[in-house]
Amino acid sequence: MNLHGFLPSLLEGSLLTLAVALSSMALAMLLGLLGALAKLSRWRAARLVATVYTTVIRGVPDLLLMLLIFFGGQVLVNSIALSLGHEDYIDINPFVAGVLTIGFIFGAYLTEAFRGAFLAVPPGQREAGLAYGMSARQVAWRITFPQMFRHALPGLSNNWLVLIKSTAIVSVIGLHDLMTRGMQAAGSTREPFVFYSAVAVIYLLFTTASELLFSHLNQRLSIGVRRQSL
Repeated sequence: MNLHGFLPSLLEGSLLTLAVALSSMALAMLLGLLGALAKLSRWRAARLVATVYTTVIRGVPDLLLMLLIFFGGQVLVNSIALSLGHEDYIDINPFVAGVLTIGFIFGAYLTEAFRGAFLAVPPGQREAGLAYGMSARQVAWRITFPQMFRHALPGLSNNWLVLIKSTAIVSVIGLHDLMTRGMQAAGSTREPFVFYSAVAVIYLLFTTASELLFSHLNQRLSIGVRRQSL
């Protein structure tokens, strides 16, 4: 079944959706790590900035942030460029705007996930590493971060599953992702049920494959970890 010739278009949209999701997740993980370290920092200013970031982002709708960054960002960028003597209009790339927005949003959620994972690592292990003569960097790389990642894996999995579905909001800024391709096909053929169902199946395939991958990672990272009996 080629869906009236629109199957290649849907597959192209699927690849773009996956690219947006992976790029956004990479940015979100970076922001999440920085945010978690800031919240655990001894510096009050760093904790305050991280708290404001997570509070504001988690309290504002994703769609509103997307429109604010894309359209508001274009106005801001062009206003600054005009003040500097640049008269040509500057268009913000929808892919870049989508990745920045989604990554910025989920960075706030991953901040809390990583913060909890850091706190789950027993502090005595860090102290033991330092007592054995390891540097702070070695302790972080060999002891703290591997265990933190294992504790953070459930939160990472949940946020990734939500993120890959949230990529559908990039359709409002003109990016030809899976959702946009499905809407175009449904409008052209007047068969919305068929094409929206096809889009739903593709998203379901993405999430199912992701769950299998995270389950495999969890099993690998849990090797050698003693499980407490109930």
